[in-house]
Amino acid sequence: MSTYRVAQVNAAGGPLEITEREVPPPGPGHVRIAVEACGVCHSDAFFVDGTVAGITFPVVPGHEIAGRVEELGEGTHGRGWRVGDRVAVGWFGGSCGHCLPCRQGDFIMCQTLQVPGWTYDGGFAEAVIAPVDALARIPEGLAASAAGPMACAGVTTYNGLRRSSARPGDVVAVLGIGGLGHLGVQYAVAMGFETVAIARGADKADLAKRLGAHHYVDSTAGGGAAEALKSLGGAKVVLATAGSSDAIAATADGLTHRGELVVIGLAPEPLGVSPLQLVTGAKTMRGHASGTSQDVEDTMAFSALYGIRPMIETVPLEEADEAYRKMLSGAARFRMVLTC
Repeated sequence: MSTYRVAQVNAAGGPLEITEREVPPPGPGHVRIAVEACGVCHSDAFFVDGTVAGITFPVVPGHEIAGRVEELGEGTHGRGWRVGDRVAVGWFGGSCGHCLPCRQGDFIMCQTLQVPGWTYDGGFAEAVIAPVDALARIPEGLAASAAGPMACAGVTTYNGLRRSSARPGDVVAVLGIGGLGHLGVQYAVAMGFETVAIARGADKADLAKRLGAHHYVDSTAGGGAAEALKSLGGAKVVLATAGSSDAIAATADGLTHRGELVVIGLAPEPLGVSPLQLVTGAKTMRGHASGTSQDVEDTMAFSALYGIRPMIETVPLEEADEAYRKMLSGAARFRMVLTC
Protein backbone atom coordinates (compact mmCIF):
# COMPACT_ATOMS: atom_id res chain seq x y z
CA MET A 1 0.00 0.00 0.00
CA SER A 2 1.18 3.56 -0.68
CA THR A 3 -0.93 5.19 2.05
CA TYR A 4 -2.25 4.12 5.41
CA ARG A 5 -4.86 5.43 7.84
CA VAL A 6 -4.26 6.85 11.30
CA ALA A 7 -6.55 8.14 14.03
CA GLN A 8 -4.93 11.37 15.17
CA VAL A 9 -5.65 14.24 17.55
CA ASN A 10 -4.95 17.62 16.01
CA ALA A 11 -5.08 19.73 19.18
CA ALA A 12 -5.00 19.07 22.91
CA GLY A 13 -8.19 17.38 24.05
CA GLY A 14 -9.59 17.21 20.54
CA PRO A 15 -11.33 14.27 18.88
CA LEU A 16 -9.57 11.41 17.18
CA GLU A 17 -9.94 11.93 13.45
CA ILE A 18 -9.15 9.51 10.63
CA THR A 19 -6.66 10.72 8.02
CA GLU A 20 -4.36 9.16 5.44
CA ARG A 21 -0.58 9.41 5.29
CA GLU A 22 2.13 8.27 2.95
CA VAL A 23 3.70 4.97 4.00
CA PRO A 24 7.24 5.74 5.23
CA PRO A 25 10.17 3.31 5.13
CA PRO A 26 11.61 2.28 8.49
CA GLY A 27 14.85 4.03 9.40
CA PRO A 28 18.02 2.40 10.72
CA GLY A 29 17.35 0.19 13.71
CA HIS A 30 13.58 0.31 13.13
CA VAL A 31 10.89 -1.88 11.60
CA ARG A 32 7.50 -1.10 10.13
CA ILE A 33 4.63 -3.06 11.64
CA ALA A 34 1.30 -3.72 9.96
CA VAL A 35 -1.02 -3.12 12.92
CA GLU A 36 -3.75 -5.68 13.48
CA ALA A 37 -4.96 -4.49 16.88
CA CYS A 38 -4.22 -1.76 19.43
CA GLY A 39 -5.63 -1.47 22.93
CA VAL A 40 -6.97 1.81 24.28
CA CYS A 41 -5.30 2.60 27.62
CA HIS A 42 -6.24 5.28 30.13
CA SER A 43 -2.64 6.55 29.90
CA ASP A 44 -3.39 7.60 26.31
CA ALA A 45 -5.17 10.58 27.88
CA PHE A 46 -1.78 12.07 28.84
CA PHE A 47 -0.95 12.37 25.17
CA VAL A 48 -4.40 13.24 23.80
CA ASP A 49 -4.66 16.07 26.33
CA GLY A 50 -1.02 17.13 25.95
CA THR A 51 -0.40 17.02 29.70
CA VAL A 52 3.12 15.59 29.52
CA ALA A 53 6.25 17.28 28.23
CA GLY A 54 7.38 16.79 24.66
CA ILE A 55 3.97 16.39 23.02
CA THR A 56 3.60 17.93 19.57
CA PHE A 57 0.37 17.79 17.62
CA PRO A 58 -1.00 16.05 15.67
CA VAL A 59 -0.69 13.01 17.93
CA VAL A 60 -1.38 9.39 17.01
CA PRO A 61 -1.91 7.61 20.37
CA GLY A 62 -1.71 3.91 21.13
CA HIS A 63 0.85 1.86 23.06
CA GLU A 64 -0.81 -1.58 23.16
CA ILE A 65 0.15 -2.59 19.65
CA ALA A 66 -0.04 -6.02 18.01
CA GLY A 67 0.65 -6.84 14.38
CA ARG A 68 3.19 -8.27 11.94
CA VAL A 69 6.60 -7.06 10.83
CA GLU A 70 6.12 -5.59 7.37
CA GLU A 71 9.57 -4.17 6.57
CA LEU A 72 13.00 -4.26 8.22
CA GLY A 73 15.13 -1.15 8.36
CA GLU A 74 18.89 -0.95 7.98
CA GLY A 75 20.77 -2.62 10.80
CA THR A 76 17.92 -4.87 11.90
CA HIS A 77 18.80 -7.87 9.75
CA GLY A 78 20.42 -10.67 11.71
CA ARG A 79 18.71 -9.64 14.94
CA GLY A 80 16.22 -12.49 14.88
CA TRP A 81 13.30 -10.77 13.18
CA ARG A 82 11.77 -11.53 9.81
CA VAL A 83 9.02 -10.05 7.70
CA GLY A 84 5.74 -11.65 8.80
CA ASP A 85 6.74 -12.18 12.43
CA ARG A 86 3.94 -11.50 14.91
CA VAL A 87 5.01 -8.80 17.36
CA ALA A 88 3.70 -6.57 20.11
CA VAL A 89 4.93 -3.16 21.27
CA GLY A 90 3.84 -1.65 24.56
CA TRP A 91 4.63 1.29 26.85
CA PHE A 92 8.25 0.28 26.46
CA GLY A 93 8.84 1.56 22.95
CA GLY A 94 12.62 1.57 22.92
CA SER A 95 15.55 2.74 25.06
CA CYS A 96 18.77 4.66 24.45
CA GLY A 97 21.05 1.87 25.69
CA HIS A 98 23.67 4.21 27.15
CA CYS A 99 22.16 6.19 30.07
CA LEU A 100 22.87 4.99 33.63
CA PRO A 101 19.69 2.92 34.04
CA CYS A 102 20.26 1.28 30.65
CA ARG A 103 23.90 0.53 31.52
CA GLN A 104 22.58 -1.12 34.68
CA GLY A 105 20.18 -3.22 32.60
CA ASP A 106 17.11 -1.33 33.90
CA PHE A 107 15.83 -0.39 30.46
CA ILE A 108 12.28 0.51 31.51
CA MET A 109 13.84 3.33 33.56
CA CYS A 110 15.71 4.72 30.53
CA GLN A 111 16.13 8.47 30.96
CA THR A 112 14.92 8.98 27.38
CA LEU A 113 12.43 6.12 27.25
CA GLN A 114 10.50 6.01 24.01
CA VAL A 115 6.74 5.49 24.29
CA PRO A 116 4.47 4.98 21.27
CA GLY A 117 2.00 7.83 21.01
CA TRP A 118 4.35 10.13 22.90
CA THR A 119 7.81 10.09 21.36
CA TYR A 120 6.67 8.62 18.04
CA ASP A 121 3.37 7.82 16.33
CA GLY A 122 1.45 5.11 18.12
CA GLY A 123 -0.75 2.21 17.15
CA PHE A 124 -4.08 3.91 16.47
CA ALA A 125 -3.15 3.31 12.84
CA GLU A 126 -2.81 0.70 10.14
CA ALA A 127 0.99 0.86 10.42
CA VAL A 128 3.59 1.97 12.94
CA ILE A 129 7.38 2.30 12.85
CA ALA A 130 9.11 1.19 16.04
CA PRO A 131 12.68 0.55 17.25
CA VAL A 132 13.67 -3.08 16.95
CA ASP A 133 14.44 -3.33 20.69
CA ALA A 134 10.76 -2.59 21.42
CA LEU A 135 9.53 -5.79 19.74
CA ALA A 136 8.06 -8.69 21.72
CA ARG A 137 7.24 -11.94 19.97
CA ILE A 138 3.58 -12.99 20.16
CA PRO A 139 3.19 -16.73 20.90
CA GLU A 140 1.01 -19.03 18.88
CA GLY A 141 -2.53 -19.25 20.15
CA LEU A 142 -2.67 -15.64 21.33
CA ALA A 143 -4.80 -13.47 19.07
CA ALA A 144 -3.62 -9.95 18.19
CA SER A 145 -6.65 -8.46 19.95
CA ALA A 146 -5.56 -10.16 23.19
CA ALA A 147 -1.83 -9.55 22.71
CA GLY A 148 -2.19 -5.78 22.39
CA PRO A 149 -3.46 -5.17 25.96
CA MET A 150 -0.82 -7.60 27.27
CA ALA A 151 1.88 -5.12 26.14
CA CYS A 152 0.81 -2.59 28.78
CA ALA A 153 -1.99 -3.67 31.13
CA GLY A 154 -0.81 -7.27 31.10
CA VAL A 155 2.89 -6.72 31.63
CA THR A 156 2.30 -4.11 34.33
CA THR A 157 0.21 -6.45 36.48
CA TYR A 158 2.22 -9.59 35.70
CA ASN A 159 5.55 -7.93 36.44
CA GLY A 160 4.17 -6.19 39.51
CA LEU A 161 3.29 -9.57 40.98
CA ARG A 162 6.25 -11.67 39.88
CA ARG A 163 8.71 -9.07 41.19
CA SER A 164 6.92 -8.71 44.50
CA SER A 165 7.87 -10.40 47.75
CA ALA A 166 4.92 -12.82 47.56
CA ARG A 167 5.47 -16.56 47.21
CA PRO A 168 3.01 -19.34 46.29
CA GLY A 169 0.48 -19.79 49.07
CA ASP A 170 0.75 -16.21 50.32
CA VAL A 171 -2.32 -14.01 50.57
CA VAL A 172 -2.20 -11.48 47.74
CA ALA A 173 -4.86 -8.83 47.21
CA VAL A 174 -5.66 -7.04 43.97
CA LEU A 175 -7.29 -3.67 44.54
CA GLY A 176 -9.64 -2.88 41.68
CA ILE A 177 -10.87 -5.33 39.05
CA GLY A 178 -11.08 -3.05 36.04
CA GLY A 179 -8.79 -2.86 33.02
CA LEU A 180 -5.66 -3.69 35.04
CA GLY A 181 -7.12 -5.56 37.97
CA HIS A 182 -9.12 -8.15 36.03
CA LEU A 183 -5.78 -9.33 34.61
CA GLY A 184 -4.02 -9.00 37.96
CA VAL A 185 -6.51 -11.36 39.60
CA GLN A 186 -5.97 -13.99 36.90
CA TYR A 187 -2.18 -13.73 37.18
CA ALA A 188 -2.26 -13.93 40.98
CA VAL A 189 -4.32 -17.13 40.87
CA ALA A 190 -2.06 -18.70 38.22
CA MET A 191 1.02 -17.84 40.28
CA GLY A 192 -0.34 -19.84 43.20
CA PHE A 193 -1.33 -17.01 45.53
CA GLU A 194 -4.36 -17.07 47.79
CA THR A 195 -6.03 -14.31 45.85
CA VAL A 196 -8.27 -11.58 47.21
CA ALA A 197 -10.11 -9.27 44.84
CA ILE A 198 -11.10 -5.88 46.29
CA ALA A 199 -13.61 -3.55 44.68
CA ARG A 200 -16.52 -1.29 45.50
CA GLY A 201 -19.94 -2.92 45.78
CA ALA A 202 -21.31 -6.42 46.24
CA ASP A 203 -22.12 -6.65 42.52
CA LYS A 204 -18.47 -7.32 41.64
CA ALA A 205 -18.39 -10.59 43.60
CA ASP A 206 -19.54 -12.78 40.72
CA LEU A 207 -16.93 -11.29 38.38
CA ALA A 208 -14.19 -11.86 40.96
CA LYS A 209 -15.26 -15.50 41.26
CA ARG A 210 -15.24 -15.96 37.47
CA LEU A 211 -11.71 -14.56 37.37
CA GLY A 212 -10.66 -17.18 39.92
CA ALA A 213 -10.35 -15.12 43.10
CA HIS A 214 -10.54 -17.12 46.31
CA HIS A 215 -12.06 -14.22 48.24
CA TYR A 216 -13.95 -11.06 47.38
CA VAL A 217 -13.95 -7.92 49.53
CA ASP A 218 -16.48 -5.15 49.09
CA SER A 219 -14.46 -2.17 50.27
CA THR A 220 -17.64 -0.25 51.13
CA ALA A 221 -18.92 -2.90 53.56
CA GLY A 222 -18.11 -3.63 57.19
CA GLY A 223 -14.77 -2.35 58.43
CA GLY A 224 -13.40 -1.85 54.93
CA ALA A 225 -10.62 -3.53 52.98
CA ALA A 226 -7.98 -3.44 55.71
CA GLU A 227 -10.15 -5.24 58.28
CA ALA A 228 -11.17 -7.86 55.73
CA LEU A 229 -7.52 -8.54 54.90
CA LYS A 230 -6.63 -8.76 58.60
CA SER A 231 -9.31 -11.43 59.01
CA LEU A 232 -7.39 -13.51 56.44
CA GLY A 233 -4.15 -13.07 58.37
CA GLY A 234 -3.01 -10.01 56.46
CA ALA A 235 -1.88 -9.69 52.85
CA LYS A 236 1.74 -10.29 51.92
CA VAL A 237 1.19 -8.06 48.89
CA VAL A 238 -1.50 -5.65 47.79
CA LEU A 239 -1.34 -4.90 44.06
CA ALA A 240 -3.09 -1.54 43.84
CA THR A 241 -4.54 -1.10 40.36
CA ALA A 242 -7.28 1.38 41.29
CA GLY A 243 -6.67 5.00 40.31
CA SER A 244 -7.69 6.32 43.73
CA SER A 245 -5.20 7.45 46.36
CA ASP A 246 -7.77 7.07 49.13
CA ALA A 247 -8.62 3.50 48.11
CA ILE A 248 -4.93 2.58 47.88
CA ALA A 249 -4.10 4.08 51.29
CA ALA A 250 -7.06 2.26 52.86
CA THR A 251 -5.39 -1.11 52.24
CA ALA A 252 -2.09 -0.33 54.01
CA ASP A 253 -3.23 -1.53 57.42
CA GLY A 254 -4.35 -4.81 55.85
CA LEU A 255 -0.77 -5.83 55.10
CA THR A 256 0.91 -8.48 57.21
CA HIS A 257 4.31 -7.85 58.81
CA ARG A 258 6.86 -6.99 56.13
CA GLY A 259 3.97 -6.78 53.69
CA GLU A 260 4.30 -4.84 50.46
CA LEU A 261 2.01 -2.31 48.81
CA VAL A 262 2.74 -2.30 45.06
CA VAL A 263 1.19 0.73 43.37
CA ILE A 264 0.46 0.62 39.64
CA GLY A 265 -2.79 2.62 39.49
CA LEU A 266 -2.20 6.28 38.62
CA ALA A 267 -3.73 9.07 40.68
CA PRO A 268 -2.61 12.71 41.09
CA GLU A 269 -3.38 13.03 44.80
CA PRO A 270 -0.79 12.15 47.49
CA LEU A 271 -1.10 8.82 49.23
CA GLY A 272 -2.30 9.18 52.82
CA VAL A 273 0.02 6.58 54.35
CA SER A 274 1.92 7.68 57.46
CA PRO A 275 5.48 6.71 58.42
CA LEU A 276 3.99 5.12 61.55
CA GLN A 277 1.94 2.73 59.39
CA LEU A 278 5.05 1.68 57.47
CA VAL A 279 7.47 1.43 60.37
CA THR A 280 5.02 -0.56 62.47
CA GLY A 281 5.28 -3.98 60.89
CA ALA A 282 8.22 -2.97 58.65
CA LYS A 283 5.94 -2.58 55.63
CA THR A 284 7.05 -1.48 52.19
CA MET A 285 5.34 0.76 49.65
CA ARG A 286 6.65 1.13 46.11
CA GLY A 287 5.61 2.10 42.63
CA HIS A 288 5.95 -0.26 39.70
CA ALA A 289 6.24 0.77 36.06
CA SER A 290 5.35 -1.57 33.19
CA GLY A 291 8.19 -3.70 31.73
CA THR A 292 10.59 -4.14 28.85
CA SER A 293 9.92 -5.93 25.57
CA GLN A 294 11.31 -9.13 27.12
CA ASP A 295 8.91 -8.69 30.04
CA VAL A 296 6.05 -8.29 27.53
CA GLU A 297 7.17 -11.49 25.82
CA ASP A 298 7.27 -13.29 29.18
CA THR A 299 3.80 -11.98 30.00
CA MET A 300 2.32 -13.22 26.74
CA ALA A 301 3.99 -16.64 27.06
CA PHE A 302 2.66 -17.04 30.62
CA SER A 303 -0.79 -15.92 29.50
CA ALA A 304 -0.83 -18.39 26.61
CA LEU A 305 0.28 -21.21 28.91
CA TYR A 306 -2.37 -20.57 31.57
CA GLY A 307 -5.21 -19.44 29.30
CA ILE A 308 -5.23 -15.90 30.68
CA ARG A 309 -6.91 -13.37 28.41
CA PRO A 310 -8.06 -9.77 28.75
CA MET A 311 -11.77 -9.09 28.59
CA ILE A 312 -12.10 -6.88 25.54
CA GLU A 313 -14.49 -5.09 23.22
CA THR A 314 -13.18 -4.74 19.67
CA VAL A 315 -14.11 -1.85 17.38
CA PRO A 316 -12.77 -0.84 13.96
CA LEU A 317 -10.14 1.88 13.66
CA GLU A 318 -12.64 4.36 12.22
CA GLU A 319 -14.49 4.27 15.56
CA ALA A 320 -11.36 5.20 17.52
CA ASP A 321 -12.83 8.35 19.04
CA GLU A 322 -15.95 6.54 20.27
CA ALA A 323 -13.79 3.78 21.77
CA TYR A 324 -11.53 6.31 23.48
CA ARG A 325 -14.49 8.22 24.97
CA LYS A 326 -16.04 4.97 26.20
CA MET A 327 -12.77 4.09 27.94
CA LEU A 328 -12.62 7.54 29.58
CA SER A 329 -16.20 7.24 30.83
CA GLY A 330 -15.42 4.00 32.64
CA ALA A 331 -18.01 2.10 30.59
CA ALA A 332 -15.44 -0.19 28.92
CA ARG A 333 -15.49 -3.83 30.11
CA PHE A 334 -12.57 -3.96 30.31
CA ARG A 335 -10.26 -3.03 27.45
CA MET A 336 -11.33 -1.33 24.24
CA VAL A 337 -9.28 -2.67 21.32
CA LEU A 338 -9.08 -1.08 17.86
CA THR A 339 -8.75 -3.49 14.94
CA CYS A 340 -7.48 -2.89 11.42
